[in-house]
Amino acid sequence: MISTVVWGTGNVGRAAIRAVEAHPALELVAVLVHDPAKVGRDAGELAGLGHELEVRASDDIEAVLAARPQAVVYAASGDIRPDDALADIARAVGSGAVVVSPALYPLYDHRSAPPEFLDPVVAAIADGGGSLFASGVDPGWGNDVLPLLVSGLGSTVDAIRCQEIFDYSTYDQPDSVRLLVGMGQPMDYDPPMLWDTVPTMVWGGQIRLMARALGVELDEIRETLDRRPLDATVSTRTMGDFEAGTQGAVRFEVQGIVGGEPLIVIEHVTRIHPSCAPDWPTPPDGTGAHRVVIEGRPRIEVTVEAADEGENRSAGGNATAVGRLVNAIDWLVDQTPGLYDALDVPLRPAVGKLGHRGRKQR
Repeated sequence: MISTVVWGTGNVGRAAIRAVEAHPALELVAVLVHDPAKVGRDAGELAGLGHELEVRASDDIEAVLAARPQAVVYAASGDIRPDDALADIARAVGSGAVVVSPALYPLYDHRSAPPEFLDPVVAAIADGGGSLFASGVDPGWGNDVLPLLVSGLGSTVDAIRCQEIFDYSTYDQPDSVRLLVGMGQPMDYDPPMLWDTVPTMVWGGQIRLMARALGVELDEIRETLDRRPLDATVSTRTMGDFEAGTQGAVRFEVQGIVGGEPLIVIEHVTRIHPSCAPDWPTPPDGTGAHRVVIEGRPRIEVTVEAADEGENRSAGGNATAVGRLVNAIDWLVDQTPGLYDALDVPLRPAVGKLGHRGRKQR
C-alpha cells in the first residue's frame, strides 16, 4: 500500500479523501488542515463518508512530512494564494513524495511555466527526489486527454473546441466567484481572472499541450472576452443575491492560432443564473457540463456531466479532477523523480474498483 497524505479538506480535499480511501493501492495515513476547528476530527467525517477512517486531521505539517509519506494530494487552493501553494508543494516534493495537485495552473504544462513557478519545484525534486503532476478538469482532462482521445476517432480534424459551460452559483467558493470572476460586481469592475493575459496564463498550457500532441506549431495564443449584466436581481441557494445590472455572465476564449486560424480553442461560458445571456451556449440541463467538439469528418461532439455531493455539478467536476490525480499516484510512484504532465501520465481504467461500494478491507 502506498502511504498517502491529503493536504486540505475543502471542496477538492473532501473528494480527495474519498478517492484515496477507495483506491485499492493507496493507504490514507494523514490529513493536513489549516482550520483549528478541524484539527482532531476524523477524515471520514470531514469527507462526508458517513463512517470513520481512524485518521485524525492535523495541522503539524513538519511532523506529517517527516514521516516520509510516499504520496501527497495537495488539495488546498492556489487561486488566491499562489505563493503559499507553491511553497507548500515544493516542501512536499522536497520530502521525497509524489505530489499530485490541481492548485497551480502554470505547472500544468511545466515546459512553458515561468521560472518563478518552475525553479522552486525543480530544486525540490533535485534535493528530495519527489515528483509532481499538476492537473485538473478545466484546465485539465477536459482540454487535454479528452479532446486528444476523441480527435483520434476522426478521419480528418479541422478544428478542436473545448467548452466549459457552467452555472457558477453551484460553485461553493464565493471569493473566487465574486472577486476573481466578478459575478455580482458592477460592470466597470475589472475581475482579475479576466485581466489581459491571465486566461492565457491559466489555459495557455492546455493549448500548448494539445498542439504538441497533435504535432502542429502555434503561431500565437489569442484571447476574446464578452460580459453581460443581469437584467433582474436573482437569488441563489448557495451564494445569496446578485443585483440587477451587475455582471451575470462571462464568455471568453483562449485560441491557439495555427496557420492564421483559431484551430485549437478553449471556451468558457459562465453564468450566475440561467436567465443571463440565454443566447450563449447552454448545457443540456442548464446546470453545467464540459463539451468537446471536433470539427472534421466526421464531426464529433462529446458532452460530459459529472455530479457529486447531492447532484452538485461543481462537486462532480472537482471529483473528476481528483480522480485523474489520485488514480495516477501508483503509476507515478514507479517512475523516476521529475515533473510530469498530462501527455506523460496515462489515463487508466478503474482497476480493482468496479462494484466496490464499501470501505476497503483493512
